Amino acid sequence: MKFEISEQESKQSKIPHEIFLTNLVGNHILWFIASLGLVRSYWQPLAMVPVVSLLLLCYTLWRANKSKKSDPWYVMCHWQLCAGRSRVFILMLLLLGIIALLGWVGFTYFGMKEVAVIALIGGLGVLPVMVTVLVLILMESDALHQAAQYKLPDRMIKLYPNPDIKIIEEKTLIDS
Repeated sequence: MKFEISEQESKQSKIPHEIFLTNLVGNHILWFIASLGLVRSYWQPLAMVPVVSLLLLCYTLWRANKSKKSDPWYVMCHWQLCAGRSRVFILMLLLLGIIALLGWVGFTYFGMKEVAVIALIGGLGVLPVMVTVLVLILMESDALHQAAQYKLPDRMIKLYPNPDIKIIEEKTLIDS
C-alpha cells in the first residue's frame, strides 16, 4: 500500500535499509573479498568482517526497538522490517558458527580429514549464508525502493496497524 507521508519520513525510513545493505554488500562481500587477499600476511582485516557485522546488526535491533517509542509510524515499520531480516541473518551466522565448531571438533577429536571438514563447513555453513546474503540484498533493495515510494508490505500493516494514516493507493504491483 502507498501512504501519504512527508518527504522527511521517507528519508528516515530509508536509513535502516541503507545500514543493512552496507553491511551485506560493503562488509560481507566487498570487504570480505578484499581482506581474503591479505589473509596470509594480515589476518586482522578479515577478522573485522564479523566484528563490523555484529555491531551493525546489534545497532539495527537496538534502533528498531527504540523506534517503537520515538519514530513516526511509517519509519517505525521500516525499522521493524529491517530488524526482522537482521534476525534471520543473525540466525544464519549462528548456524555457520555451529557448523564450523562441529567441523573443528570433528577434526580435533574424531579424526575427520581436513577435506571433509572443509566440505562440511563450505556446504552446510558457508553456502546457505551466501544464498541468504544474496536473497537479503534483493529484499532490502526492494524495501529501500518501497521506502522511497511511500509504500509498505501488507504484512507490516497487519502487524502494526495505524488507522490514522491516509492511504493513497490500496493495491500495488507487488501485492497482486
